[in-house]
Amino acid sequence: MLSKEELANLLSSDVEAFNQEIKSIKGGADLSETDFSNINVEGADFYNSDLTSSTFADSHLTNVSFEGCDLTSVDFTRANLIECSFAESVLNGTDFSYATVDFGNFSDADLAGAIFQSADLTNSDFSAAENMSACRFDEDTVWPDNENLPEDFDTTYASDLSSLRDEDDYEQSDY
Repeated sequence: MLSKEELANLLSSDVEAFNQEIKSIKGGADLSETDFSNINVEGADFYNSDLTSSTFADSHLTNVSFEGCDLTSVDFTRANLIECSFAESVLNGTDFSYATVDFGNFSDADLAGAIFQSADLTNSDFSAAENMSACRFDEDTVWPDNENLPEDFDTTYASDLSSLRDEDDYEQSDY
């Protein structure tokens, strides 16, 4: 079995060989805490891999499958993701800030704590995603049309910080 570093190098040099190696690992590959930043990949299949705390920052990924993966706390900041699938994956705390996710599939993905600050999510499908109400976003986040969002999800950004204020912070001072 190849090491994390060898698998990362294989991904960069031979995607088909990478896909074969991943499929041969029973229970999925452990690629946690691996640096995939600034990578340009098309057609990779990370099926059922553990990518916890890995980074794909500033990467360009096309037709990449993350189906069934643990993507907890993965960094996708400033990444360009085209036709990537995150179906049935755990994306708790995953950071998509400033990323472009075009035609992404988030079916049955757990998005509790996922961060979409200033992300462009045009044409992506979140209609069957779970825990969308627990994700973070801002007024610059571009969401897909309503038919690609859960019925109960509100894309309006509310900057109401009053619930976060501590009453003691606002007591009148004698000085």
